Amino acid sequence: MDEARAREILAAAGLRAGDATLLAFGENAVFAVGDLVVKVGRDPELLARAERELALAGWLEASGVPAVRAAEPKPLVAEGHPVTVWHRLPAAVRPAEPRDLAPLLKAVHALPEPEDLALPRRDLLGGVERWLRLAGDAIDPADAAFLRERRDSFAPAAAALTPHLTPGPIHGDALPRNVHVGPEGPVLVDLETFSSDLREHDLVVLALSRDRYGLDPAAYDAFTGAYGWDVRAWEGCAVLRGARETASCAWVAQHAPSNPKALAEFERRVASLRDGDTEVRWYSF
Repeated sequence: MDEARAREILAAAGLRAGDATLLAFGENAVFAVGDLVVKVGRDPELLARAERELALAGWLEASGVPAVRAAEPKPLVAEGHPVTVWHRLPAAVRPAEPRDLAPLLKAVHALPEPEDLALPRRDLLGGVERWLRLAGDAIDPADAAFLRERRDSFAPAAAALTPHLTPGPIHGDALPRNVHVGPEGPVLVDLETFSSDLREHDLVVLALSRDRYGLDPAAYDAFTGAYGWDVRAWEGCAVLRGARETASCAWVAQHAPSNPKALAEFERRVASLRDGDTEVRWYSF
């Protein structure tokens, strides 16, 4: 699915595709449409996740956790693709920083399991096969095989970890880009990866950002200071990091057929994993 196809789906859902502004394009094409934000799922297989994301928004609102709020309680389905509709947040007062994420994660990590909503495990590696399939012939088959082997190695290792924190609800993709700092303070956005699993999953994300994506160590220290613990002190950190790196490579692969920069970044990431080099910088594209 490219932007043009996403706009066709938006129109099929009865929304004003001509007035829509593309905000982001990843697992979903995200558009601003008036005072709403609309997310068009890249793949029809994402319908169940879209339904769960909307239910999560209601649960977080009832729990008092600052998060994006749904404008429609159920997804629309247009030409097989899930389409979810959200209230548009006020303009940001500043970019989100890692320190803004810490209190939101602490609030989520303090929650018990929701009574009426079954959260899945954080299947970090579950998307690998689909992302590689979407990449098709655009990537080297040997690279795809390498990532499948890593997935099959890290999945049981992650399942066997002994946590430091009490398991329970997590965000699943805990990055500053998933925080919006409005006039009333930071709120969580992008709830689609919410899960119930090791809380350490949420904390490894920023540790990897520090090591791979150039996050300022001082900003990382501000995050760990606000949260109250540094996951790098946990012996399982390397396993969750390795699993996340594998998933991150495969996620980039799905963009390779239509984006030469994505293909180049995919090849950079795979090469660094093959070489066992934990310091090669990874980039967005």
